This record gives sequence, C-alpha cells and structure tokens, in this order.
Amino acid sequence: MSVNTHRTNASATGLSRLDRFVLHWRAKIFLFLGLRGLAAEVFQTVLTRSPDDLLALNSLAYDAMQSGHHVLALTYYERVLVLAPDSSNAHFNVAFVCEELGRLEDAEREFRAAIRIEEKMDRAWYGLGLVLVRQRRLDEAVAALKHNTKLQPMSPFGWYQLARVHVDLMQPEEARAVIRHLKGFEPKVAAQLERETGLAVGNLI
Repeated sequence: MSVNTHRTNASATGLSRLDRFVLHWRAKIFLFLGLRGLAAEVFQTVLTRSPDDLLALNSLAYDAMQSGHHVLALTYYERVLVLAPDSSNAHFNVAFVCEELGRLEDAEREFRAAIRIEEKMDRAWYGLGLVLVRQRRLDEAVAALKHNTKLQPMSPFGWYQLARVHVDLMQPEEARAVIRHLKGFEPKVAAQLERETGLAVGNLI
C-alpha cells in the first residue's frame, strides 16, 4: 500500500493514536533502509493531519538540514520550539541552523537558552564558543570552550578551538599548554596545531 493511498479511521482534524503509531514506524523503517525520500513523504502525511507531531517536525527538519535547505529546516525547528519551549534540544537545533545561516545573534541567544535549561549540555557550550569566535568576542569564547572541555575532556574539538583562540589572543603559553595536554591523548591533533600555529611543544617525557 503506498503512502499516498493510505487510509485511516482518523477524524478529519487529526490522526488517531494507532494511525500515528503505524505511520511513525513506517517512516522509521524507510529511514533504516536509507529511503529518506519515502520517509519524508510519510512524515509529511502525518503533518497534514497532525501539525503538532514532534517526531515528524524534527525528522523533516533534520532531512532538510542534511539536504542543505537550512531555511526550511529552521522553519520546522522553530515550530518544534513553539511546541516544546523547555526543550534544550529544541533550542540547540534552532541555534545550530541559525549559525549555519550566519544569524549569529540568534544562534547565541538559542545556545544560551539551551544552556540555561541544561547547564551540562557540552555541545551547546561548544556551539556558543564557535559563535563567539565568529563575533570576535574571544575572551568570552575562551570561557565557553573551557566549559566544553570540562564536560568533554577526551574530545579534541573543544581543545583544538581553545588553542586557536589563545593564539588569536596572542597567548602562546596558554596555547602551548593546550597542545601539550592534547599530546597525551590526541597526538595527531596536537601535531596539527603545532603545524598550524608554529608553536612547537616537543615530545612528552
């Protein structure tokens, strides 16, 4: 049975719980099989009858973002945010797409909103740090990236960005300390930073 010809016993104003369950699983199966287009068709069908369906909105937003349609993705994510204003993930997703669109003030606001709801959301601290770097607010970026590295001490991404910001602030010793730290668990990233910054640290003893 095709998606377009699927008939349910739902009322004209929405889908029954059973119909929504069936359509959700159909879409999930399509996603599992890599059939993103068919999954999107199912989720669109859900939205025509249940415009407040969070799974459909989030899935269509993600699909749009992966396809490079960031404005469309933001439209979906903003609808999610209206429905779930206390969701740190909803604020983070809006922030991420705003950053991709170059809307840095909006991105900063939403990253901070996500952090207010979930202070230990490491990816929001990282995103905030990157936005502050792009705004050339480097001292604030250092603070945000330090929060990220505290929450994700074994991830090289925050450390890498932190070293680069220290270099931009003309703080070579602080940058060397970060590179030296990275040598202990991510020597390739440390070596990359040495090449990019010209700050030689040497081998750990």
